[in-house]
Amino acid sequence: MLSHKFCIAPMIDYTDRHCRYFFRKLTKKAFLYSEMVVADAIVYGDKDFFLKFNDSEHSVALQIAGSNPKNLSYAAKCGEDYGYDEINFNLGCPSKRVQEGNFGACLMNDLDLVESCLTSMIKSVNIPVTVKCRIGIDEDDPYVVLPIMIERLKKIGIKTIIIHARKAILNGLDPKENREIPPLDYDLVRLIKRKWPDLNLVLNGGVNSIEKAKKELNSNKYDPDGVMMGRAAYIDPFLLTNIDHIFFDEKKRDQTRFDIVKEMIPYIETEISCGVYLNHITRHMLGLFHGVKGAKLWRSYLSENAPKRKNDINVIKEALIKIEEVQKEVV
Repeated sequence: MLSHKFCIAPMIDYTDRHCRYFFRKLTKKAFLYSEMVVADAIVYGDKDFFLKFNDSEHSVALQIAGSNPKNLSYAAKCGEDYGYDEINFNLGCPSKRVQEGNFGACLMNDLDLVESCLTSMIKSVNIPVTVKCRIGIDEDDPYVVLPIMIERLKKIGIKTIIIHARKAILNGLDPKENREIPPLDYDLVRLIKRKWPDLNLVLNGGVNSIEKAKKELNSNKYDPDGVMMGRAAYIDPFLLTNIDHIFFDEKKRDQTRFDIVKEMIPYIETEISCGVYLNHITRHMLGLFHGVKGAKLWRSYLSENAPKRKNDINVIKEALIKIEEVQKEVV
């Protein structure tokens, strides 16, 4: 089984292939996830645009959403053909737009349809199909509805479930509020692990630091098997350089922020030569110097110049020189 001990969450508008390539410069062991991709987009759209990725991204999962079993089956097979290590089914997104498409968290109200969708996906691929869900929606009692859903998922062959330990409030809260306002219930996740110890359970929600992640895996014997971190990893990506050492017992690498930028330059040059705009990559690197002297200068220089000079690799080289000068002043 693939290791889910530390995962980086699928984040719409964030974890595209350029972001994931960048994250791989920081951690070799964390399990990466794509942005949520709607199955219909894969069926009817540009498959390369939605599915292409760099081999260095492994282990990497494709997260798909939808409610049409046939289209989900086809999309899952396409994901396998493109080389993804796992297909993850989204049962957690609470946005109005997603609800209108009848997928995401609202599907937790229709477990028969969920089973049909997942069964079709499982039959179409030879790689693992996993689920990312909430503990319930709206007025649900999570201690009633979540165990029922887990039991049904387990019966159809789902072995890995990522649980965002909050309810999804479909009416009244936007996606950002749904990540913050509904209270966390880690105890319920541990209760699920106690009831089904053979399941591979990953805890998501509120994991905003390495210390927090480590604590949730070292509390008691009913701890989840892994943790998933979201926006904290995007805001301060350099923290990911500790993952391989802390969670996977790898030797700690002597790697600086400057090293990482320099390692990214050949990739950026290649992507620019293929028609990718500079700012489509550098936008994911804005937080690299988070918390150190010169961070604001780094962000502002890239934010101002990369969109204007879309094909000019010198922008990132100039930004690096500027922050190196600032760092020398500190010394």
